[in-house]
Amino acid sequence: MLENARKEEQQRKASERYYNRQRAAETERPGEGFRREIIMPLKEAQPIERRLIFLEPGDDLALERIIGKSDLVGISYLELGLLAARPVCRIQVVNPFGRPEGYGTGFLVGPNLLLTNNHVLDTAELARKSFVEFEFEQDINGRRKTSKSFDLQPDEVFVTDPDLDFTLVSVAPVAIEGTKLTDYGLLRLVEDTGKVRTGEYVSIIQHPEGGLKQCCLRENEVVDLFDNWIHYLTDTQPGASGSPVFNDQWLVVCLHHSGVPMKDAQGNILKTDGQSYQEGIDDPSTIAWVANEGVRISRIFQALESRSENEPMVAEALRRLRSHDTGPVGPAIITAPAPIPGAAIELGELPTGHYRLADGYNPDFLGPLHHLPLPKLGDNLQSKVAKLKDGGEILTYLHFSIVMNADRRLAFYTAANIDGKKLKKIKRTRDKWYFDPRLDQKYQAGPKLYKGNPLDRGHLVRRLDPCWGPNARDAGEDTFHFTNCSPQHKRLNQHGWLEVEDYILKTTDNANVQISVFTGPVFREDDMIYRNEYLLPADFWKVVAFVNKSGKLSATAYLRTQKNYLESLEFFDDEFKTWQVPVAQVEALTSLSFNLPTDADPMARAAAGKGLESQRGSIRRIFSAADIML
Repeated sequence: MLENARKEEQQRKASERYYNRQRAAETERPGEGFRREIIMPLKEAQPIERRLIFLEPGDDLALERIIGKSDLVGISYLELGLLAARPVCRIQVVNPFGRPEGYGTGFLVGPNLLLTNNHVLDTAELARKSFVEFEFEQDINGRRKTSKSFDLQPDEVFVTDPDLDFTLVSVAPVAIEGTKLTDYGLLRLVEDTGKVRTGEYVSIIQHPEGGLKQCCLRENEVVDLFDNWIHYLTDTQPGASGSPVFNDQWLVVCLHHSGVPMKDAQGNILKTDGQSYQEGIDDPSTIAWVANEGVRISRIFQALESRSENEPMVAEALRRLRSHDTGPVGPAIITAPAPIPGAAIELGELPTGHYRLADGYNPDFLGPLHHLPLPKLGDNLQSKVAKLKDGGEILTYLHFSIVMNADRRLAFYTAANIDGKKLKKIKRTRDKWYFDPRLDQKYQAGPKLYKGNPLDRGHLVRRLDPCWGPNARDAGEDTFHFTNCSPQHKRLNQHGWLEVEDYILKTTDNANVQISVFTGPVFREDDMIYRNEYLLPADFWKVVAFVNKSGKLSATAYLRTQKNYLESLEFFDDEFKTWQVPVAQVEALTSLSFNLPTDADPMARAAAGKGLESQRGSIRRIFSAADIML
């Protein structure tokens, strides 16, 4: 249930519809109330036999439980409950103007398909702005887990029914943080009736008041069954609307949607003090509730079936619901496939305030006389820059900055400052990677690119390069953003760049032991297409700038290629080659301008008087760091 006034009004109307039906049933069959769906005996054994088909053959206590003689359950009941909780999520309802309206609960019931209440998400427009959060819960140590947020995709599937108060909506396959939706499994819905009887017990996994995920396991008796609805005494709170209601075999028996208030003979809602409740005057918390109510899963299937012939989205929803085995056996929990060892990428999320510390690349790092701004993009590249969510173009991290190529989902370049006197050796203890929340994920090549192949997540800014100053450890962590990596064959990545930065920092030609480093891929139109969506760069470049012992700005440039390895993604006998090249050659390959003095590049000085084309074509094979021309 949602806390805002609009949702409360919808719930009130739903309650009115419910009691109008109840009064009509009383008129038709006085004293009988709703017509019961359970088969009334001629033979008392019939409902028991129906329930038996849902029980595990090895569960010796099951029959005792359904007759009500034992409260014992097998210990696997708790383990299955944890599995059943994974597909349950919190729904953050956001109106079309981008303002939060409240919370609800939902759960996965088919491939990329979520079930919740109509009064939680009643329109596709509302769903389009809203999102769902999985793992919004505590772990066994009482600590908050890192929740994962998925967008809803109502243009793909959106089916709703105000009378039965249910909504089915499609969910994005990948979270904002990069987690796959399939990691959470789903709850298979069983169409058959007979999954629960009066006197048995049900449990509800829910997000009460939009809070952390909880489960009610006590005082849960089913008190009544009707054609469309089930009444039970299980506790819920606002925010639990859309929760799955389970029997003891963890089969979903109904979709929770509302409380049932006590009424007098005239149909007036009563308060806990026995007086009539006056809407708009009395506090809703004073209503006397007699039970909670959920819509039966079997009736949801019937409603969908009746609409499927004329409504393509309904037909698609049914197809997804039935895309797995729907036979009447339990427990109906479908878990995610086991991960392949070594194939998973650990994803993380940095604290909200982390990015406020990011100082970014400093153009005056080499001193006030050697102002060196960020590289300038050519006119042909301006339209391809990925815009940040705040409208900016530069991602700032601790001691380095990045500008992203929206088309390629990789960096145009990275720009880092390295202070050799303050560098700290921070030990690498894990391999956790981050999406940058300041940039839409569609502009960041994530885990999908690197899974199941010899491509490494090659750091553009080396992990240790920004590890200096009081925030050295955090700076190293910043290098593990997907924005700072590029697909590099593991042999290229693992052999490094012959430690170019280390050599320049240690050479006596460096007066201040400080350097600024620019790195990036070479983007070509004919780059290899991989997995039908990625273009893999064949070459990478690096430009290193520093002040030499003469007090002048100096810069060297380098190229490395992985072209032979990418052609088959296999190993070759040929080794990777590193070349020192003129900065002008890197500028020609990338359409970037580094704003360097004409005499800063030793390769250019060596080719002086030979013309620009000669300078661009002048290269030097680097076998060891000693071969670098400074």
